[in-house]
Amino acid sequence: MRRREMLLSAGAAVLGLSTFPLGWVPAADDRKKKILYFTRCAGFEHPVVHREGKNLSYSEKIMVEEGAKRGVEVVPSKDGRLFDGDLEQFDAFAFYTSGVLTDPIQDRDEPPMSPRGKKRFLDAVASGKGFVAFHAANDSFHSPPGKISDYIAMLGGEFVTHGQQQKARMRIASPKFPGVQGLGDSFEMLEEWYALNNFAKDLHVILVQETAGMKDDCYQRPPFPATWARRHGKGRVFYTSLGHREDVWTSPIFDQIVSGGFAWVLGHAQADVTPNVRKVTPKANQMHN
Repeated sequence: MRRREMLLSAGAAVLGLSTFPLGWVPAADDRKKKILYFTRCAGFEHPVVHREGKNLSYSEKIMVEEGAKRGVEVVPSKDGRLFDGDLEQFDAFAFYTSGVLTDPIQDRDEPPMSPRGKKRFLDAVASGKGFVAFHAANDSFHSPPGKISDYIAMLGGEFVTHGQQQKARMRIASPKFPGVQGLGDSFEMLEEWYALNNFAKDLHVILVQETAGMKDDCYQRPPFPATWARRHGKGRVFYTSLGHREDVWTSPIFDQIVSGGFAWVLGHAQADVTPNVRKVTPKANQMHN
């Protein structure tokens, strides 16, 4: 799939273009939408967000280029000091991060978030900003024993581990969610699949990780949420475990799902996000069969 057909076609939803499902509404004004794409990794840095010198990473280039073509400004950054600045300029935040983002990173000039900046970010989402989280974003700000961290509580689920890359099946639990229409009941993809836990009780699960037939011990458990939406205060939160591999980033399926997520968090696609986690993944937090 060519880049001009790729990711931030959520911007097309903002502009009301006809390539998207009926019911997606155009913007109420002509103001250009602005998204902060934050890829600072204080833990493992995935290749799709790794920069060589001053060059943007693979996923940053896609986000910026496709945003520009769709009338959406994407600001890529690894500078945590931004969260002490003007957050009102952004309509949404997108994270592909890892580790404790308030910690320094040895040998990399990527200033950390301040504790105040972290609080300002969380408050901004709760006050109505959108938030899209890719793959490793739930490997950030891990929960202490016996508690759920404030960041994980906002996001709705937490990384535990992963096994080898393999083909596995995603079951569609919310076929009417923007961007999921037309994908059928399920699809199969080669990916690095995350094993997750600490799911929020109010998740609206969009995609379910089907674990039957998967290799590695960490997947020998009942099906669990892999892509979801939830309301956090006045804000809209969308997470997908997809996004490890470069070929996933150029997959039409990924494009469609993520475009729907962006359109929803920006408020230009409406969806019923009634919690369904207990219905579609009743044993979500059970780590073994």
